[in-house]
Amino acid sequence: MLKTLYIENIAVIEKTSIDFSNGLNVLTGETGAGKSIIIDAINAIMGQRTSKDIIRTGESSAFVSAQFEDVNGSVRAKLEELGFELEDDILILQRSLSLSGKNSVKINGRPATVSMLRELSKYLINIHGQHESYELFSADSHLGYIDSYGGCQSLIDEYKEQYRAYIILKRKLNEAQSDESERLREIDLLKFQLTELIEADVQVGEEEQLEAERQALMNYERIFSLLNKAKQSLGGDNGGEEAVDSAVNAMQHAAELNSEYEGLSESLTDIYYNLRDCAEIISDAIDNLESDPQRLEEIEERLDLLNRLTRKYNCPCDELPGLAEQMQIRLEELLNFDRNRDELIAACDSAYKKALSLANKLSQKRRAAAKTFASNVKNEMKFLNMPNVELIPQFRETELSGDGVDAVELLISANPGETPRPVAKIASGGELSRMMLAIKTVLAATDDVDTLIFDEVDTGISGSAAEKVGLKLKEVSSDSQVLCVTHQAQIAALADYHYLIEKRVEGGRTFTVVSELDREARIRELARIIGGVNITQAALSHAEDMLGGAD
Repeated sequence: MLKTLYIENIAVIEKTSIDFSNGLNVLTGETGAGKSIIIDAINAIMGQRTSKDIIRTGESSAFVSAQFEDVNGSVRAKLEELGFELEDDILILQRSLSLSGKNSVKINGRPATVSMLRELSKYLINIHGQHESYELFSADSHLGYIDSYGGCQSLIDEYKEQYRAYIILKRKLNEAQSDESERLREIDLLKFQLTELIEADVQVGEEEQLEAERQALMNYERIFSLLNKAKQSLGGDNGGEEAVDSAVNAMQHAAELNSEYEGLSESLTDIYYNLRDCAEIISDAIDNLESDPQRLEEIEERLDLLNRLTRKYNCPCDELPGLAEQMQIRLEELLNFDRNRDELIAACDSAYKKALSLANKLSQKRRAAAKTFASNVKNEMKFLNMPNVELIPQFRETELSGDGVDAVELLISANPGETPRPVAKIASGGELSRMMLAIKTVLAATDDVDTLIFDEVDTGISGSAAEKVGLKLKEVSSDSQVLCVTHQAQIAALADYHYLIEKRVEGGRTFTVVSELDREARIRELARIIGGVNITQAALSHAEDMLGGAD
């Protein structure tokens, strides 16, 4: 569950920390006090897209942190998949936003990404906002509800994998069956290019070797001059070799007179023989040095060919042999067109049949789940003061697609005698809110998420309907942690924990403060919701009665 939410410099909230608990947590406050900012902060920590505009005016950065405790197995598995571990059974998510664009994300203190937050949040929090009711207008969302209720995900994953395999084969088949003139044109082009590359016979590492040889040939005169100078310095009259030989003789005589100089004499002797070796090597190098203008011209021509080929085929020289191999494979595919086409047709047909079989299996499971789902949602809606509601899942068979062979739409009739019709055509705002709450309630039994957030789910309802919504939220909170932003006293009175969101102005700046209310404060807040700005004794008495009834 969500234990602590810390917010810093988000909109009008400078700093606040909210400790939530199990059960029904209700947040109330006047319009514009900042209730939506709490939801915005939670969305940010869930990895949703945010704007720099969310950062408090005058500040350069914002920060949100959420601490979760007693997380479920799905969260643990996703953490492990992402490469993170729980510490002391506590999960801490952090997200920093900056005007400079230098944003950061951390999971349990380790660097992470926004996409990781988004993946993880699916198993942590489920938010139902006022705008989400309008998802019901889209029939595409209805299939998702049924799949979730029916536990179809593993079968969906299996189907999608097989469907992707079919699509890949179908694409290859379409390419193979493309215009014959295009196939012949590609064959001619590949033959020409392949002949060019085969005749060039480019070798891996050849360009580098040629460059080195070219450099040596171009520097022949300079190298010859330097080698000759070194040879003359070592040999000849007064050369280094003769001078060291003279020093060796002198030190040998000195060593005969005094053994103290034997070590130095031996060192000079070694130097003398090393110099003689160097002189011989240099002499051999001079003898082997060649000036070959013709070879230099051949190298220049070869390098020019390699440069033209690399530019033409837009790849490094060392990759040209591999490119030729790829061309050969493609040419063989085109030349063996008929045989490959027949194989592709057979493979594509087989993949289609496997995908269709899985799609039909998925469709059967969906249709069975849809009946129970619709019945359960209808019962929940009846409890929520819609006693005459009818809910019918209407299936339509489609061509094989990424969703299988099903299109489904929930048809609703809210009043006796009315023919069930699409939600978008008949449902009011209050009916949408109650329908979505009913769906969320039914799905909660199959959902691993431990924290449910309802943002103004009471829109468009009042009186006994609002009380029924509160009772349903209370019921859901027995199995899941529920956070609810509401304007209804009937719902707020049922809270296990009640938080007041207030806006204050100090020093010309606006601040939002969040505080948990004790019993007396709850009575006053309920009275404010009931009676408005001027709180009467009657409103206080009514609020106390409501709270007493809730207790």
